[in-house]
Amino acid sequence: MSETDISVVSSKELVTLFGTCDQHVRRIREALSVSISARDGQIHIQGEEQAVASATQVLEELRAYSQQHGTLAAEDINRVLAGVQNGEVTAARPTAKPLTVFTAGRQIRARSQGQARYLDAIAQHDMVLCYGPAGTGKTYLAVAAAVAALRAERVRKLVLVRPAVEAGESLGFLPGDLQAKINPYLRPLMDALHEMMDHEQIARYREQDLIEVIPLAYMRGRTLNEAFIILDEAQNTSVSQMKMFLTRMGHGSKIVASGDTTQIDLPEHHKSGLVDALDRLQGIEGVACARLGRGDIVRHPLVQKIVDAYEHGPPKRQPSTS
Repeated sequence: MSETDISVVSSKELVTLFGTCDQHVRRIREALSVSISARDGQIHIQGEEQAVASATQVLEELRAYSQQHGTLAAEDINRVLAGVQNGEVTAARPTAKPLTVFTAGRQIRARSQGQARYLDAIAQHDMVLCYGPAGTGKTYLAVAAAVAALRAERVRKLVLVRPAVEAGESLGFLPGDLQAKINPYLRPLMDALHEMMDHEQIARYREQDLIEVIPLAYMRGRTLNEAFIILDEAQNTSVSQMKMFLTRMGHGSKIVASGDTTQIDLPEHHKSGLVDALDRLQGIEGVACARLGRGDIVRHPLVQKIVDAYEHGPPKRQPSTS
């Protein structure tokens, strides 16, 4: 058995770390099989040596995060726990500046070190290629950076783009005109946008051509100056489509192309344009490649477990009981 103590600066810090009704510390106790208590301005941790070391690291990471943001949520606890348990550099000390969007009082912040590096790359480069698993904020943070740039008048318009590639289902027989058929493809981009601008403002900006949300095919032949251009689901572009998209970039523009290279819906034997670009454009000045990992997943805690389950391959067949 091993034990250690962590000094706590204030009772407020202690309440933040432990959570309402001790919900945060209870989660850490259950995950690491340690005893955690507070007394005389210190957090006391007791258990097996490795578990105590892990719990200490988790609490120190969470304390650093709470000092920066003033609060902790259940997903922050789960993310840092997962990072420590997986032996990864965890997500407690993002450095990127928060993004101010149109929604009153709303700022978008990096919630992991990988997300902070992603936002820094967007701020410092004209072109960013980002890849990572579901739930890491690839699209959300790119849209937030674009909205912040529009609000600050660093660009004149936003162009949000998605390839119309079907994930194993055919939408061709859906009712409605062309716009009705492509709307499902563009919905994820609109969902992110609606968290940062109100409905009337989005409608007004789209009417004024300050925001475009379009399928990739509509990009051919265009040159976009002073625009922030985002390509979502970039793993589902072909090599020629990716080349076409990246070369739409005009003066004063910024491009972010993001996707999950483990979820490619292209026909067999077709190389992903994102995979090709990550290899082909690496090292070119002005282009950054950002990777997000499991420790950057900020959706429901189950998402990380699902990603892990699929990465570990198909389940082993259970022996027959007959």
